[in-house]
Order: sequence, then C-alpha cells, then structure tokens
Amino acid sequence: MSNTQYNFKDYIRVIPDFPQPGIRFKDITTLLKDGGAYRAVIEAMRAAVQHMKIDIIAGPEARGFVVGAPLALALGVGFAPIRKSGKLPGETITASYDLEYGNDQLAMHKDAISPGQRVLIADDLLATGGTIATSMNLVRQLGGEVVGAAFLIELAYLTGREKLDGIEVFSLMTYE
Repeated sequence: MSNTQYNFKDYIRVIPDFPQPGIRFKDITTLLKDGGAYRAVIEAMRAAVQHMKIDIIAGPEARGFVVGAPLALALGVGFAPIRKSGKLPGETITASYDLEYGNDQLAMHKDAISPGQRVLIADDLLATGGTIATSMNLVRQLGGEVVGAAFLIELAYLTGREKLDGIEVFSLMTYE
C-alpha cells in the first residue's frame, strides 16, 4: 500500500489523562504494530528528508530509536544513539536539560559523530523542544552540523519548533 493510502493519524491512539490529568498522550505503539503503516511512515519521512544530504542520523532514546534507526537504514546512513547519562559504555559527552520538576542529562559517545558530518535528529514527537535542543547541543559539541530534525508527530501548541531555530524541521503529523 502506498503512503497516500494511509491516514497516519488513524494509527495513533490518544490516551486521555496520561501520564497526568489534562495530558492527551499520543501513543505510537498502535502505528508500530502495523507493518504496512510503519513502513509507509518511514518511507514518507525518507522522501521528506532525502534532499538534506545527511551523513548520519542521531536519535534520543527510546522512541527516537524506533524512528531514527529505520530511517537511517532507508537512507543508507548510520545511526548514533543519544541516551540518558550513564547508559553508554564508552567515553561520552553530556548535556543537561530541564524537566518539569528538575533536570536530566543526555549523553553520546565521543566518537558517535565525526567533525563536519551532516546530522539529522529524528524522534517520534516534538513537544516543548527541550530534548531535541539538547540533542542538537551534543551533536554540535562533537563538531557535527545539524541539518534538520524529523518527527512523526508535532504538538504545535507547545511551540517546540521555536527552540530549533536555524534548522529545517519536518513533522509527518501535526496536532494544533
């Protein structure tokens, strides 16, 4: 089935009041379990970003892995995982970011990105932009050039795109 035969939002389960009251959680597991829809999503994202001349894709754990790794495979490029601090076995760099209550750190292996590489950041969801801005910071610390970011879903009402100035942003689905 071609991408045009899918309404991808039909494959996203919205769960009210998760993880707390007032939140309408966008659950992508209902899309991931459908092989045809999952393949079509990755193909649609590949088509949207292939013009960026990407050398490698970086994605934050965990859902950035299920978007970024197959997208890297579809583009014929490598994938660099971005993890919570303390989860990678080799020598790493870290960057802090704020959470609603406190802060956390993300990490990348020091050899994950080579200086001058053109990097696409891929994740399932763009919300407030904090995780992606931190991911961009890590890539730039390693000398990579962030050329864009790609998402399955963007929650436009949270204005995360504003934290990603200077790069091309692609979202397959947008919730206003």
